[in-house]
Amino acid sequence: LVSSPQNTREGEASKCFLSISSPIMSGRRAKDSASSSELHSDEEYSWIPWFCSLKGNEFFCEVEDSYVQDSFNLTGLDSMIAYYDNALDLILDIESRDDMLSDDQQEMLENDAETLFGLIHARYIITSRGLQRMLVKYREKHFGVCPNVLCRDQAVLPIGLSDQLDEDSVKLYCPKCEDVFEPQKSRHEHIDGAFFGRTFPHLFFLTYPELKPKSLSDKYVPKVFGYRLHKDAYKKSLEAQEKAMKEKAKAKSLRR
Repeated sequence: LVSSPQNTREGEASKCFLSISSPIMSGRRAKDSASSSELHSDEEYSWIPWFCSLKGNEFFCEVEDSYVQDSFNLTGLDSMIAYYDNALDLILDIESRDDMLSDDQQEMLENDAETLFGLIHARYIITSRGLQRMLVKYREKHFGVCPNVLCRDQAVLPIGLSDQLDEDSVKLYCPKCEDVFEPQKSRHEHIDGAFFGRTFPHLFFLTYPELKPKSLSDKYVPKVFGYRLHKDAYKKSLEAQEKAMKEKAKAKSLRR
């Protein structure tokens, strides 16, 4: 496991912050933490940039400490997080007020810190500062491109199909075909969609309307031997098939 950036800096942190892992991504805890340790072993990081630098967390932008420190921005989140106070202290690199937690409590704290940050992130990215930070990532295509070949590598944005935790994973929204897709990389499949929410991509293009591409006008047209299929072609084919099966069954019963 990777030592917390707080531990790296201070060298004598409480056991309750011995390590930080990323349970948001199922099955990558040890691997990602190890790679992060190798990459930043000689650098000092606060918790937020450290967390956002982990492989698999590319969709997140760094939330400013000043935003997290403003209790108004966190209204209602304390009722959703069991170790809210300790998790907030961890995110802000504040030394724990508890001397020690059990291993189970420590793991819950680490999970709560990541969940709390994700919920804060969903609120931050719909502020002017958050939109600006996501704009940089969008222009650099950090979120990937649309898998629809007719969109021709149109940049996409992360979106949640629900604002509630544990209901669905993050998806990718294409502003050209205006459809949503699963992330192309498996390490992003287990990020909670609530960490981005339903509003973000649409508010993004309302804020930066010059970046909204024209809706996709081209549409794939299925053809057989060069001829376009009639809109009822599949329906007619199914009806013919069912009719043939009924006649076959009837003929078989008459032979008996």
